[in-house]
Amino acid sequence: MGEITQAFAVAGAMILGLDPKLVEIVLLSLRVSLTAALIASVIGLPLGAAIAVSRFPGRRALIVVLNALMGLPPVVVGLVVYLLLSRAGPLGELGILFTPSAMVVAQTILIFPIVAALSRQVVEDAWQEYREQLRSLGAGPLASAVTLLQDARFSLVTIVLAGFGRAAAEVGAVIIVGGNIDGVTRVMTTAIALETSKGDLPLALGLGVILISLVLALNAGAYWIKEAAQRRYG
Repeated sequence: MGEITQAFAVAGAMILGLDPKLVEIVLLSLRVSLTAALIASVIGLPLGAAIAVSRFPGRRALIVVLNALMGLPPVVVGLVVYLLLSRAGPLGELGILFTPSAMVVAQTILIFPIVAALSRQVVEDAWQEYREQLRSLGAGPLASAVTLLQDARFSLVTIVLAGFGRAAAEVGAVIIVGGNIDGVTRVMTTAIALETSKGDLPLALGLGVILISLVLALNAGAYWIKEAAQRRYG
């Protein structure tokens, strides 16, 4: 018990003292996950909106596939990206395996279905409410999708935050494609796993506290945005 208490005390000192190694790992984690969330949102939000307002053959099948991909196993994503980026793979010439770029690719693939599927549902709910009004104004599918994305922006922000939180807490895919290289591809989740196995509890606990705090902050932010939107727009 005393050893655990001491580990927590050292972890707290590392956080308050902005330990360079801890800060380096946290900043890399944020950079990778924010980039992945941005890319997934740029692709996923318009796609989700387009599916919501359009009717085309195979639409139902596409929705089912998107919903199913929300549960993609991270290790499978990591394996697929590894095979694509390895020297023998079709994208091996890029030379980005075991770099932060490969981790961004893996996290983007992992959270893209989440962003696309959830945004499709949000926009489709709004489409059911405003469809006749938009059609009476002569708005086509593209204009309708853009309008509904704008109207549902607060709900969509919470979706993006959820995607970022999913990316930041992921370990399976990034450890496969990143290699957990010290100072290069070591992020919070992979570092926690490694340091725990090595018995370096202070660093693992420090990173764990920061990761939990980040997740709580994201949930609080999403809740605040939702409440603010409800107060503003009723």
